[in-house]
Amino acid sequence: MALPLAGIFAAIVFFFALYCGIDPFHHSAIHGFPDFKAHKVDFPPWKQLPSVNDPDNKLQRSEIKFLNQVQGPESIAFDPLGRGPYTGVADGRVIFWNGESWTDFAYTSSNRSELCAPKPSPFAHVKTEHICGRPLGLRFDKKTGELYIADAYFGLMKVGPAGGLATSLVTEAEGVPLGFTNDLDIDDEGNIYFTDSSTRYQRRNFLQLVFSAENSGRLLKYNPAKKETTVLLNNIAFPNGVSMSKDKSFLVFSECAVGRLLRYWLKGEKAGTIDVFAITPGFPDNIRTNEKGEFWVGIHCRRNLYSHIVGLYPRLRTFILRLPIPAKLQYLMQVGGRVHAIVVKYNVDGELVEVLEDKQGKVVRAVSEVEEKDGKLWIGSVLMPFIAVY
Repeated sequence: MALPLAGIFAAIVFFFALYCGIDPFHHSAIHGFPDFKAHKVDFPPWKQLPSVNDPDNKLQRSEIKFLNQVQGPESIAFDPLGRGPYTGVADGRVIFWNGESWTDFAYTSSNRSELCAPKPSPFAHVKTEHICGRPLGLRFDKKTGELYIADAYFGLMKVGPAGGLATSLVTEAEGVPLGFTNDLDIDDEGNIYFTDSSTRYQRRNFLQLVFSAENSGRLLKYNPAKKETTVLLNNIAFPNGVSMSKDKSFLVFSECAVGRLLRYWLKGEKAGTIDVFAITPGFPDNIRTNEKGEFWVGIHCRRNLYSHIVGLYPRLRTFILRLPIPAKLQYLMQVGGRVHAIVVKYNVDGELVEVLEDKQGKVVRAVSEVEEKDGKLWIGSVLMPFIAVY
């Protein structure tokens, strides 16, 4: 009796392995990516992960504004006169709140066909982002009033104070096209520092970028006077947000896949070197510096034991990704089963000084960026159809 049972079990294992190998019904999260390769994530040790939390779920006290009026407001900016907010949305526009209503301010793509018409969900635009554009990080030059835009597909761009069609500034660096332009900041001389999250995966495939943890990302500098682009750092695993220190002696950028903030020194004896600024409790997104010189960081989600283990063992991760489990469910496994909101603040020395959360995602379900203005936190998310104010 044992032999037939053993044979049946072996047959089941064989056919299951065959199914996963050929994925006949295209259910796996990495279907359509024949060159997909999972990489080991150089996570800091689990014991170094900050355990501080917000027992009061303070973000649940936030006010939800502009519900269903803004789809996927990743970044939030106010112009040099304090007007706004301005935000980039999923259909490729940068829009402006004039105090009474939202108006179109800028576009990153000259193609504004029906494909780019506003839709009722941020996810409805993913298939046409490469045509319509997807503005992510936004920063105003306080001296000129020009708005600089990191568009995921069209690269680094800018538009004048009157708005309109943005002008392309950078689409490649050192012969390598920008694949996923993400965020930026500006120094006192007008130089732009920005991130290219991946040269292999575009934003519309960001889940596969998350699953792979590949490190083709870059930190770059654009000198507008010379119109020169320099690659400052290569081989970064999903670089994301970037923000200058108040004294402009260094910048901090997030290495999302690893769960840490890195500091790149711009001045002094350490100029041109990097060090670890902070280990974050999860996967960091955009960073914004407040008037005190503190750094607000939007955390995409907390790191959990599952994401930690599969990050350390790429073969295990690849096996799981080949199972007939859709990408959305694989993503939920990565984030701990449900989307949730967490915001952290660091001082100038990289010490964690504040944590704000909505652990259940009841009010603020996800965070991409936090912009502090007049004592309030304006919270945007590439996944949500609103802006939260705390």
